[in-house]
Amino acid sequence: MPHTPTPDDEPPYEPAERDPAHYAEQALLGALLLTPQLLRTTAGLEPGAFANPAHGALLAAMHTVPAPKEQGTQTGLTWLRAVLKEARQKAPALTAAYLHLLISACPRSEHGGAYAAMVRSEHARRSIRLHAETLALAADDVTVPDRPAHVIAAADALARHLDSLSRDFPARAGSLPRTPVPAAKPPAIDGEADDHERMLLASAVVRPATVREMRWLAVEDFARPAHAGLWQCIAALAHRGDPLDPVTVMWEAQHRGILVTGMPPSEVLALLGDAAGSPDYWGTQIVERSLLARARHAAERITAFTDDRANTVHQLLTGGRRTLAELASVRRRWQQAARPSSGSPAPSEARATSRAGPRSVSVSQPLGRPAARPTAARTP
Repeated sequence: MPHTPTPDDEPPYEPAERDPAHYAEQALLGALLLTPQLLRTTAGLEPGAFANPAHGALLAAMHTVPAPKEQGTQTGLTWLRAVLKEARQKAPALTAAYLHLLISACPRSEHGGAYAAMVRSEHARRSIRLHAETLALAADDVTVPDRPAHVIAAADALARHLDSLSRDFPARAGSLPRTPVPAAKPPAIDGEADDHERMLLASAVVRPATVREMRWLAVEDFARPAHAGLWQCIAALAHRGDPLDPVTVMWEAQHRGILVTGMPPSEVLALLGDAAGSPDYWGTQIVERSLLARARHAAERITAFTDDRANTVHQLLTGGRRTLAELASVRRRWQQAARPSSGSPAPSEARATSRAGPRSVSVSQPLGRPAARPTAARTP
């Protein structure tokens, strides 16, 4: 009598369709189970290179249990039993039936080297993605005392990893990823970012000599386009040696079309008339925010490359290096901004203010720089 299914019956677990790397792992392990002598050709392949932990446990067991010198039926079965027993210590769910499945999943055992190369490639993809995720987390981490140093350390770790992989996967000509990269998100305009930019512009009007030294500040570092335009006006007047005050900046802004973008003259004059602090201090805060935002975008780009399985490891290496090179440009500018300056103004040159500013200022420290912050981890 046929069995009538009941609501309590559960269908057997069937995993979703596997990705190609899973079948490559199975083919490689099947080749090694069929021909243990191939283990010598995979000496550099670590168990951690497998996405499936059970597969990694099997490889570790194969390297632990001595392979038979002569491959016969009985010796082969004995070795398989010993390998299964050893692997079960780390992967108890392994069965003899699964070992037979692995053997049947291998089309040609002599192609074991090609299967091993596939496993290495997929492991490289996963490791690059992991480093990119670490960089993204570092860019968003607000708990560390020195966020730029934290981000730079993560970026350096990713760069070193790409250099390490390049020894096994040399880059090829024309191997740029074709993956559409995510567009850079516009800078977040919060109260702190807006205040930093406004204080920079106001303090820059009264210190043209400092402005001329701030070549490390770029318009793309600003969150508000109108503030970036006003900075261009101030920098142009300072570098030309023209008179610099709120009225002359307003006049320059008129010729650059900034006054027609929603910022009336009265607002420009009000913004530039409330100076406090030193321009290089506020500029450093702005570049720091830009560094964190660029690092976050670099991580998103590299993650997008790794998500596209059409990209080879060679393309991932090339795309990753290009992306980090773009991050390096703002990194260099931040390092120039964070470098102590001998020409900082005395504290008496800036009036006190209740607006956002340095958290603490000592009598012996110029107002143009914040109180001592941890710098041991920064790149010089």
